[in-house]
Amino acid sequence: MKKKRIGLALGGGGAKGFCHIAFLKALDEMGLKPVVIAGTSIGAIVGAFYAAGVSGAEMEDVLRQVRIKDANRMVDFSGSLTLKGKGLERFLYRLLPVRSFEELKIPLKVVATDFWRRREVIFEKGELIPAIRASISIPGLVKPVKIGDTVLVDGGAVNPVPYDTIRQECDILIAINCTGSKTPLRQDNMPTLMESIMSTFQIMQTSIVEHKLRISQPDIYVKPELKNIKALEFYRYAEIMNGVKNDVKHFKDEVSKWIKRPLRIL
Repeated sequence: MKKKRIGLALGGGGAKGFCHIAFLKALDEMGLKPVVIAGTSIGAIVGAFYAAGVSGAEMEDVLRQVRIKDANRMVDFSGSLTLKGKGLERFLYRLLPVRSFEELKIPLKVVATDFWRRREVIFEKGELIPAIRASISIPGLVKPVKIGDTVLVDGGAVNPVPYDTIRQECDILIAINCTGSKTPLRQDNMPTLMESIMSTFQIMQTSIVEHKLRISQPDIYVKPELKNIKALEFYRYAEIMNGVKNDVKHFKDEVSKWIKRPLRIL
């Protein structure tokens, strides 16, 4: 029987994107590897490590070793209260074992947004870390980045969960959406300025994904609840990982079912 090709799309969601690691660990435990990965924002970071050969368990070990002062070095605010992104770049250069797409063990597509032309940009060759840096440039939070003549911002502005970019390259298409959910935290229900900016961006991302799902659906779609976790609350990684345990069990069941199904003819 022909081995089925798995495609994996990892969406954006800030700190909530740590949950991607739990699903990668599940695939590792099942002895399965994707043949192609697409990632947006935090999904691009996790996807890059995995495509470079870093297992889910190894990524979790890295998280445990990152101390508060290490996290603080990544949060490098500029005078305009936006992150410069240099701290995260240094983190990636220090820990990511490859520098180019061509060195990856699994093909990877990193999604960013061309700010002025208002369209999707997909990186899949050349320098890896600048592409990731572009993909994570959340509007209002992280400064845009310029590659060549193109000004780039977060890929979530056009394609928050980029499963459509790899549909034709796999037999089983898995999409993981980690935008989570929000409920009022104060009695007056009024968000702070930063909450307003970030949540509005996520509302737009939700609308984009819902529209895409009406047109074409992945084979396996995962969207953990992950309630009220903010984009920069990386210190809550243990809570994030624990919060998807039931989702991971269901995920394993779904993957097993799809592995056993006959191959469809496209």
